[in-house]
Amino acid sequence: MDGQNRVQMGAREVTDFLREVFPLAMDQMEIEAVEPMFARVRLKVNDTHIRPGGTVSGPAMFLIADCAFYVATLAMIGRQALTVTTNLSINFMRKPAQGDVIAEARILKLGRTLSVGDATLYSVGDDRPVAHASVTYSIPPRGA
Repeated sequence: MDGQNRVQMGAREVTDFLREVFPLAMDQMEIEAVEPMFARVRLKVNDTHIRPGGTVSGPAMFLIADCAFYVATLAMIGRQALTVTTNLSINFMRKPAQGDVIAEARILKLGRTLSVGDATLYSVGDDRPVAHASVTYSIPPRGA
């Protein structure tokens, strides 16, 4: 924002903030990296994420795509818990392995009111994407 592509919170700070405002999500994920306009987040897959057929469910993959983009956005704008998803469209590309899923989120445009980008999901140990999401987040006005 304001021409700055500087991280406002690192991985540890975003993790601590989310433990305060969204603790349920932090029980399921781990923030692995935060860089300018980028975050990598791991879904710690357990039995609740597995669907019939022995694969990670679509809703679980949707969850980690959404959370990873939230992390990337928060890292750039700071402690604004009321930043919310306005759109997320996901394409499932191949069956993921029955194990942890990595989401790599990148912000393509960060404005005053919107954060727009994508998230690509991978099974751990496989560099072929299992899903890709296009994401838009609404950023609340400062002080809201």
